[in-house]
Amino acid sequence: MNIKKVWVLIGGMAPFFSSCGNKLPPIAPDVITEFTLNDTDDPAIWVNPEDASKSIVFGTDKETNGAIYAFDLDGKIIEEKTIRNIKRPNNVDVEYGFRLNDSTQTDILVFTEREQHQIRVFSIPDIKPLDVEGFPVFEDEELIENRLPMGLALYKSPKDDAVYAIVGRKTGPSEGYLYQYALLSDSTGVSTSLVRKFGSFSGTKEIEAIAVDDENGHIYYADEGVCIKKYHAEPNMGNEEISCFGGEYFLRDIEGIAIANYANGEGYIIVSDQQQGAFNIFSRKDNSFIKAVNLSTKETDGCEVATVPLNDTFPNGLFAAMNDEKNFYFYDLAKLGLK
Repeated sequence: MNIKKVWVLIGGMAPFFSSCGNKLPPIAPDVITEFTLNDTDDPAIWVNPEDASKSIVFGTDKETNGAIYAFDLDGKIIEEKTIRNIKRPNNVDVEYGFRLNDSTQTDILVFTEREQHQIRVFSIPDIKPLDVEGFPVFEDEELIENRLPMGLALYKSPKDDAVYAIVGRKTGPSEGYLYQYALLSDSTGVSTSLVRKFGSFSGTKEIEAIAVDDENGHIYYADEGVCIKKYHAEPNMGNEEISCFGGEYFLRDIEGIAIANYANGEGYIIVSDQQQGAFNIFSRKDNSFIKAVNLSTKETDGCEVATVPLNDTFPNGLFAAMNDEKNFYFYDLAKLGLK
């Protein structure tokens, strides 16, 4: 493992070391997407259950005239499935089998719209709004700066198939920084209900990256200047922090988080070490550090992973990462050297 340890002492805090991404051999992407208009941020992968080769990678383009771009596996923009005129979309996620009524289910795409202080919900693959004009978030906050949503991840409970949106924001309090909303549906349509506030915040930078391990019922989020924090995803399991790990392996900002799920609890948590241009990989089982890889992206914010074969280009699964040149990089998962 080619890792250079860099020891640093900051403001009396404990020393930490970071994997030096620019010293690791660069790994080229298999596909580079077409350019977006403004500023890419976060991807989400929808695996087409009928034909995996027709899967879609959605990616946010964050600006007042922003969009949720839809890309095919060749990195080409699918215009008819791209959602435009979104006021600064930030993070995006997908979930499968959201129940609309007793007989109808749909896969869904959910994203934050920061300047409108809300989240949006669309069906997949037809890309139709299920929210009329969006669902407000952080409504009980008096300060406008505490109502600007950024991070988002979806959780589908294996207990009862309930679907939740976990939403983070640009700034917030030291406790209760994240809000968890149930996504509900009945004869009147889709709605949301706030079920809990949880999550500690150091105040060092911000909380944006959020990811959920549905199978194990865990939420991971990046307290950017400190560590990756882990909580229970089930609201009735309590709001106590399970662990705070990995901070010593990052140069500065802990950014995008992707969870590679495999059978029997195996898998990986892949996290962007933004200023290093690297990704740190941790065990899904015990969150121990495994290694770092240099995927040749610049200043990566968001990333996502699918562990199933998609096509001849991605026979081992797909890892998608934002690149700071208005595009996204796609890799066959085997390139990360994971088994």
